[in-house]
Amino acid sequence: MDRLPLVVNLLKAEDALRWDAFVQRCPQATFFHLSAWRDIMEEVFDHRTFYLYAERAGEIVGILPLAEVRSRLFGHSLTSLPFCVYGGIAAADDAGLETEHALEAKADTLAQALGVQHLEYRNLQLRHEDWPRQELYVTFRKAILAEPEANMLAIPRKQRAMVRKGIKNGLVSEIDHDLERFFALYADNVLRHGTPALPKKFFERLKHSFGEACEVLTVTSPEGKPLSSVLSFYFRDEVLPYYAGDDFSARDLAANDFKYWELMRRACERGCKIFDYGRSKVGTGPYAFKKNWGFEPQPLSYEFRLYKRDTIPQNNPMNPRYRAFIALWKRLPIGVANRLGPHIVRNLG
Repeated sequence: MDRLPLVVNLLKAEDALRWDAFVQRCPQATFFHLSAWRDIMEEVFDHRTFYLYAERAGEIVGILPLAEVRSRLFGHSLTSLPFCVYGGIAAADDAGLETEHALEAKADTLAQALGVQHLEYRNLQLRHEDWPRQELYVTFRKAILAEPEANMLAIPRKQRAMVRKGIKNGLVSEIDHDLERFFALYADNVLRHGTPALPKKFFERLKHSFGEACEVLTVTSPEGKPLSSVLSFYFRDEVLPYYAGDDFSARDLAANDFKYWELMRRACERGCKIFDYGRSKVGTGPYAFKKNWGFEPQPLSYEFRLYKRDTIPQNNPMNPRYRAFIALWKRLPIGVANRLGPHIVRNLG
């Protein structure tokens, strides 16, 4: 008997529960494949989205979330997904190459109809050996052991000493139920690095959309001064520290080291099995910091189809063309930077 035909559709509001149920059970899917990102892209950043799903006999067997980004500065693209470190196709183990080919064909047709310059898939693993790839990024993922003390002992000696320094300094970690302390530390931190801050309403939307799966942990001095904060996502048995910020004094007090240890300790007690330290650029300070924790870099395969350009776009702070902009941005008053930043960063993704 012939198999029933495979059909590719666009996600509608009434299909969101089915989509998310597939994400939860599909090993290839990530937190960033959840349907709530669609509304965030559209309502916070005004990016048009195209959430494709392949269906056979009424059952979803593969998904591909896409968002269109139009920018005079950074070009016109179709990406899976902006503001997310992972994306691309997620297909059921038994779905076969037919599902992947159907979704890719639909995305290619869509990209050409929209007239984009390029189509980008932010894959965790290599899918197309012959496609142009962005090899700037790696991710860091490691198992969380069953006991907190075992996780402490698994941290390399020098880094473990920094964690213990934070403990000896009497630092305190707290779960925040609002974003005030986090956003102040985050916005100050990105300004010091010369990059625009995402709008506060974006973080408010994350908290609203993901509820208990989106959590803020803030580290303070014994006197209560906020020193470092991180917004993390929880997905299945994983914790993903994603956005972070710190005070200028955090380094001397080992507040960042203590922060990530406290997150790991709490995640262990919560029953998480994977600590996903997230994406970093090769050769940067965050890359070295994560390696110091004993995490090994895993290359990310950001793959491109180029339509109206000959090279992969380099819309990141490592690009020398942005050095003057970064130097200028660092000198802005934080109030001005926070007002201007969202208009710029929405087009970066």
